[in-house]
Amino acid sequence: MSYPSDIEIAQSAQMEPIVKIAAKLGIEEDELELYGKYKAKVSFRLWERIKDRPDGKLILVTAITPTPAGEGKTTTSVGLAQALAQRGERVCVALREPSLGPVFGIKGGAAGGGYSQVVPMEDINVHFTGDFHAITSAHNLLAAMLDNSIQQGNPLRVDQRQIVFKRVLDMNDRALRHVVVGLGGKADGVPREDGFDITVASEVMAILCLSDGIEDLKRRLSEIIVAYSFDGTPVRARDLEAQGAMAMLLKDAIKPNLVQTLEHVPAFVHGGPFANIAHGCNSVTATKYGLKLADYLITEAGFASDLGAEKFLDIKCRSAGLTPDAVVIVATVRALKMHGGLPKDKLADIDMDALRRGIPNLGKHVENMLSFGIPAVVAINVFPTDAEGEIELIRNMCAPLGVPVVKSDIWAQGGSGGLEMADAVIDACGKPNVFRFLYAPDMPPKEKIAAIATKIYGAAGVTYTDKAEKDLKRISDLGMGNLLVCMAKTQTSLSDDPEKKGRPEGFTLTVREVRLSAGAGFLIPVTGAIMTMPGLPKRPAACSIDVDSTGKVSGLF
Repeated sequence: MSYPSDIEIAQSAQMEPIVKIAAKLGIEEDELELYGKYKAKVSFRLWERIKDRPDGKLILVTAITPTPAGEGKTTTSVGLAQALAQRGERVCVALREPSLGPVFGIKGGAAGGGYSQVVPMEDINVHFTGDFHAITSAHNLLAAMLDNSIQQGNPLRVDQRQIVFKRVLDMNDRALRHVVVGLGGKADGVPREDGFDITVASEVMAILCLSDGIEDLKRRLSEIIVAYSFDGTPVRARDLEAQGAMAMLLKDAIKPNLVQTLEHVPAFVHGGPFANIAHGCNSVTATKYGLKLADYLITEAGFASDLGAEKFLDIKCRSAGLTPDAVVIVATVRALKMHGGLPKDKLADIDMDALRRGIPNLGKHVENMLSFGIPAVVAINVFPTDAEGEIELIRNMCAPLGVPVVKSDIWAQGGSGGLEMADAVIDACGKPNVFRFLYAPDMPPKEKIAAIATKIYGAAGVTYTDKAEKDLKRISDLGMGNLLVCMAKTQTSLSDDPEKKGRPEGFTLTVREVRLSAGAGFLIPVTGAIMTMPGLPKRPAACSIDVDSTGKVSGLF
């Protein structure tokens, strides 16, 4: 059976006015700030009305280690919300906003797929309500004010060799990774080396997603360290008096965006830090709004359990005082066979040996989530080529872990294809929950890093380069060793080697540097060759995207 493409499905959707979607959650029209007929931001007035309500159930969706075969985590999040709505539950979903870099690069959009999408899909993937533009502008304002201070006599005695705050752009552009600024003459600034990160790697993005209001936002922005002086003193955004103007640029961006799924389930889509170079979760504000307004809030964390989910639990939940009620781990038969060594062009073949070799990857992610004390459900995102015997093998190999394995056909059937999953999640929410964090905040940084590396990744140990050791010493000297840890690691392996598939063991994780995000409240140990400004592939997705004279978009998916 053939299906239309994702964009064809989205374009044929009959959306309901956003005021009608908001009413399902009890949001009044004057508590919305409309961006046309189908998009809105929710005002802070709403929070004042609902903040004392009890929270609904918080469901986290994560996945196995990503492969080119695809897993469908966002699609599953949307489909699960639609299935719960079909079961008569008051539900909403909270997702991240897509970045333009992947949309025009290799990954494509991030609004779900098939009959489990959030809409208007084209708007969500491109510009949306301008949040990323605001974050880019606020970040680059701070960078400009730093260079201006140096130009205007350098009163803060900034050491140009110790500037740690790059500029950002929400586009994959490898040519901007390393640049020189200030050329042209005395009036054009002071020449120095600089560079660009992608906007989703910005500390301002992380701060926006972790802040619970304007005052918290300003406090965090003021703590950003942009450089060090000649005597080693940190130079912060507050030393440049930048936090007020930055917060002004972000005053609307911090408000959650409300849209809908194809089945008219309310959806908050807000914030978008990557999980391999940042903390990979949608905003705290969107999550908190959803928990107060719905009986079930479905949210996702980027990539697999070793990245987004660990950060969601250890960073976001700890910072925001959240307790998840259940976690869904998404897998596909195709991806597991790829972890077992089967090439991409053979994934439709039944190969029980390859599947058997790949299932330990799923097992590790299940163990990771159970180690936090949260009830878990494994959802197999099914494809037409899957054999019942392959599903049964996954069930049998997961049985010792005591976690239910359910089939999910939400791409092709929408919410109807996720009813078994919805029932399993409802059941999981009634099981004992002894949620606990992986590490204590007062542990030394190396002990926190070791806990993540050995317990979550499966490493035998951790080694540090000379630069990483110097970075940790500076962090200790500044009295910031008690910050949380946000690991930067490849998403394509549990290890720091992207070529190691399945469940690697006995490896040593190498930390090559440790960055300090004082405003966001975490350290970033960088492992492997992590790029904070990605490049485009040989044939970018942009080559296939077009728009006709009527404004109809094609090729976005």
